[in-house]
Amino acid sequence: MSDVTLAAGVRNNLLALQSTSSMQEIVQGRLATGKKVNSALDNPNSYFTAAALSDRASDLSNLLDDMGQAVQQLKAADEGIKAIVKLVDAAKAKATQALSSSSSTDRGTFASEYNKLLGQIQDVAQDSTYKGKNLLGGDDLKVIFNERTLNDTTWGQNFLTIEGVNYTNVSDSLSLSDITADSWSIGTSGNNNIGDALDSLNNALTSLRTQASTFGTNLSSVQIRQDYTNAFINTLTTGSDKLTLADQNEEGAKLLALNTRQQLSSTALSFASQADQNVLRLLG
Repeated sequence: MSDVTLAAGVRNNLLALQSTSSMQEIVQGRLATGKKVNSALDNPNSYFTAAALSDRASDLSNLLDDMGQAVQQLKAADEGIKAIVKLVDAAKAKATQALSSSSSTDRGTFASEYNKLLGQIQDVAQDSTYKGKNLLGGDDLKVIFNERTLNDTTWGQNFLTIEGVNYTNVSDSLSLSDITADSWSIGTSGNNNIGDALDSLNNALTSLRTQASTFGTNLSSVQIRQDYTNAFINTLTTGSDKLTLADQNEEGAKLLALNTRQQLSSTALSFASQADQNVLRLLG
């Protein structure tokens, strides 16, 4: 009520009490949210700087998930190569058995089993798909490491392109071909054919191990960037928190002090109003 006149002492104590209540609300808000900067009104510079840091941390977090999936895709390819190596070793065993056999029937059986093993190699390669991507089926894998775009004028997008191989056709990729039943027959010609098959299998093993090493190097690179990104996200988040988070102990102490001040202000207001009460007693 604007037409009510308050004594100077009462007004001063009332303003102090209102100020204390206002500060209590601020401190209580900080304790409730855990932040000393909740909006641009609190501190524009800290608020927008922290928001930029948090946004970048969020973008990198999304990329971190993609890196994790890339690691799994590389592991899927590695497991596929390990299985293919075992199948090639098994094919070598069949060729060696055929070379040491003096039975045309047995050699024909070994040749048939050899062809089946080559078919299994192709099947394993086809089954090494992870989330629609098959590094053993000729697919390439692009792993992005930062949140920039390719045409960024400051610095571009950092990424690693992992080239796949196509083991779904062993004739083209590993130079391994099916053999006819009589190509491993008894005699010099058959023995030479078996020797050629063994040479091809040894070359295939060398190629497979080289490719496994290449995938292993790529896997290490992705995992290193994954660890780095995870640590950098923590750095960004910590930096953002330093700008906005409140010290809970400090805010708690402030609230305790404000509660005490509020009680003192209420007492002071009561004392200030006693002058008006004395006038009332005179009139009575």
